[in-house]
Amino acid sequence: MRKIILFSAFLLLGLIGSQTLPTFLGTDNFDYVKPVLDAMLYVCLAYIMINVGREFELDKTKWKSYTADYFIAMATAAVPWLLICGYYIMLMPVEYRGSWDTWKETLLLSRFAAPTSAGILFTMLAAAGLKKSWIFNKTRVLAIFDDLDTILLMIPLQVFMIGMKWQLGVVVAFVFFCLYIAWKKLNAYRMKQSWYAILGYSILLVLFFQGVYVVTKKIFGIDAAIHIEILLPAFVLGMIMKTEETHSESDEKVSSIISYMFMTLVGLSAPLFVGVDFSTTAGDCVIANVGGMTWGEIATHVLIATALSNIGKLLPVFFYRERSLTERLALSIGMFTRGEVGAGIVFIALGYGLGGPLLVISLLTILTNLILTGFFVVIVKKLAIRAESK
Repeated sequence: MRKIILFSAFLLLGLIGSQTLPTFLGTDNFDYVKPVLDAMLYVCLAYIMINVGREFELDKTKWKSYTADYFIAMATAAVPWLLICGYYIMLMPVEYRGSWDTWKETLLLSRFAAPTSAGILFTMLAAAGLKKSWIFNKTRVLAIFDDLDTILLMIPLQVFMIGMKWQLGVVVAFVFFCLYIAWKKLNAYRMKQSWYAILGYSILLVLFFQGVYVVTKKIFGIDAAIHIEILLPAFVLGMIMKTEETHSESDEKVSSIISYMFMTLVGLSAPLFVGVDFSTTAGDCVIANVGGMTWGEIATHVLIATALSNIGKLLPVFFYRERSLTERLALSIGMFTRGEVGAGIVFIALGYGLGGPLLVISLLTILTNLILTGFFVVIVKKLAIRAESK
């Protein structure tokens, strides 16, 4: 529970910093600091995704048995995403609702609602004494699969945002290469997995892919540069490592610190929104044309978005009919947790220039879900105990 509170606090701290630091440092000085903060954020995101990949365990000899789980996880990720997307479209003025630019921006921004936070969920369910339960094992599979689905769906969303260009052919080919390597070499390599080793891998990944972007931008121009998001290669690197079950206290501590730093940096990446009249400062972002909102209106939309995203996660209730309704409900509520991957999607949306009240609502929805995570896990534990007593 302490970790959840700290996650929420650091995200909120970052959001406050995003509204005060530009004024405190001066816009020009902050513009010099921003690339450094972004680089740190990418390293933290790579570190987190490597660890998420390390959690991925699959018996390849029984791959057919995972087919139903994958499609259930995919649907469980898709429903909250589409519900939030539809809600954001309804908030737009009528004249913008039929615009493809509106749809592609909302499809990208609302993707934050898709991924369950595997790391937070596994830690809290294990602490609740559920590590040997069906609920824990099935949630582990679904949470990892819906993270994978979230990462894969970023590819068509990237196509939507920048259009069909030959550079995207390179990106798609790289994605299929990553998936091939992930399947063929799953848990195959014994690699050092201490915190400093994983941090080193993260830095090298970021340097390599940012280097590809910088070089291709210089050769082909900014509109034709090859930009590969760090999510998939970091995730795949974690998958091909032969997972070590034991973690030192320092590994756990540093991993937590990096997660807290990541949440702070995501908050710091938010554009200025306090005191901004979005009805007159829409800029190049179509969804900023949603207009100005009072904080009361934003709070209402955050509550509705939180409810919609979690209603969408209830989909597993309708499957696994061989288990009791209590167990299925516990499984679904366990999927409510959000965290680093969802925040990473918001950061990627920022990279495409998205902003306005809908971005603020997305960040505050993640924050609200984080605050409620302890409550969700308590419910899951009570339902699990009730199921076992029957």
